Amino acid sequence: MWSKPPEFVAAVDLGSNSFHMIVAQVKDGQLHVIDRLREMVRLAGGLDSRRALTDEASQRALACLERFGQRLRNMPQGTVRAVGTNTLRSARNSSAFLLEAQRALGHPIEVIAGIEEARLIYLGVAHSLAANDEQRLVVDIGGGSTEFIIGSGTEPLHKESLHMGCVSMSNAHFADGKITSKRFKHAIMDARLELKPIEKEFKQEGWHEAVGASGTFRSVGKVIEANGWSKAGITREGLDQLIEALLDAGDLAKLELAGLADERKAVFSGGVAIIKAAFDALDLDTMKISDGALREGLLYDLMGRIYQEDIRANSVNMLASRYHVDREQSARITTTLRHCIKQATLADEIDRDEALQWLEWAALLHEIGRDIAHSQYPKHSAYIIEHADLAGFSQQDQKLLAAMVRSQRRKFASKPFKQLVAPWDKSAISLAVILRLAVLLHRSRQHNPVPSFGFDQQQRKTIRISFPAVWLENNPLSRADLEQEVAYLKSAGIELTVVGQ
Repeated sequence: MWSKPPEFVAAVDLGSNSFHMIVAQVKDGQLHVIDRLREMVRLAGGLDSRRALTDEASQRALACLERFGQRLRNMPQGTVRAVGTNTLRSARNSSAFLLEAQRALGHPIEVIAGIEEARLIYLGVAHSLAANDEQRLVVDIGGGSTEFIIGSGTEPLHKESLHMGCVSMSNAHFADGKITSKRFKHAIMDARLELKPIEKEFKQEGWHEAVGASGTFRSVGKVIEANGWSKAGITREGLDQLIEALLDAGDLAKLELAGLADERKAVFSGGVAIIKAAFDALDLDTMKISDGALREGLLYDLMGRIYQEDIRANSVNMLASRYHVDREQSARITTTLRHCIKQATLADEIDRDEALQWLEWAALLHEIGRDIAHSQYPKHSAYIIEHADLAGFSQQDQKLLAAMVRSQRRKFASKPFKQLVAPWDKSAISLAVILRLAVLLHRSRQHNPVPSFGFDQQQRKTIRISFPAVWLENNPLSRADLEQEVAYLKSAGIELTVVGQ
């Protein structure tokens, strides 16, 4: 939580092809970009046959993040948002890589789902274009995925993330640099197959303008304009002339096109094939190019959090409404959580307000699984939270929330916490115990207030809770629940002491 907005904010996009960093100054609630860095890392090209990042690719990426980290070293925690996309979503060893990557950058790195990536891309594009309420189609081609979004104003209405990108498509069809008509047709067909499930729905939704974001669109647009095939943006005719030029060259080694950077050549043909497939599938004639993309979206999303307009809160509330949460019960639990967190001793890496925020969200969602089945509902709740498309949340965020919810009732489930990134892999356990105790104290679901009690949590796995002796005597069921909780937590290596005073 911010007492006053920070002076500078930054975003880092660990894409499958390129890594980007953008730094902006905050003036009167507005962003003013003061620095940009981009490096071609080709992370997707560094996946081996087992879909693990090779040492060579990891070292390239870490060296880049070290350089970015030098620029961001003095920025306070919470002012930098760094996210990984498709390659880090799919790499088998991404967890190990992320630990090193965070040390190199000096700030946390989140891995976001494709749908969340689409939302952030649209947010960045919308803020880079003239404001209007007309529906627009936004397409962003990354190294390993391509996002399609229809939105209005700054609100995305329909989001899809498809498993194709300029790196993966180029590796599949043009790995040796040869460009033939047959190969190009196969690449376009592969892209059309990926697009087929969304074609009808997107065309029915409709749009006033089509916008391309990302390096692939900027590169293609630059080449088409530089060669006189279009005066502005990408047109169907200009795209066809570009494809003809690629086929005439026949080989990347012989490809010489005005406006085409050497570093872009290796993934250029795959990107062009995806654009051609999108034009054909969605009946496009022209597409303008946007300067805004994922990294700009990250900055605007971060500004929302700073100015208390956190999209995550909206996502949690929408999920709670969908699954008919008893909000009076969650409010009772939240009151007790706030009482506990004030007295709890937290790890240095965990901000008290941030910890309370996660607890409040968990309190609101911990019973959503009841809509599926009362039996083992914490397991159902956790599954929904981890696998739902929750705008604003990274994959690690959802695992954190799911782990806290999963560990409620009876035997304490420690395993989910081992999958979390530091510092939450250890610190979230103590938060989950606080949630367990708050839920337990309101098991009756009555309005009877819980008396003020002492909560001493000096170590992560040692807790002492003290109640007025008369309250324990007058509430034998609550006392029995607490005694049983002592046994449940002991089996997980957590020492809980309950005393009457």
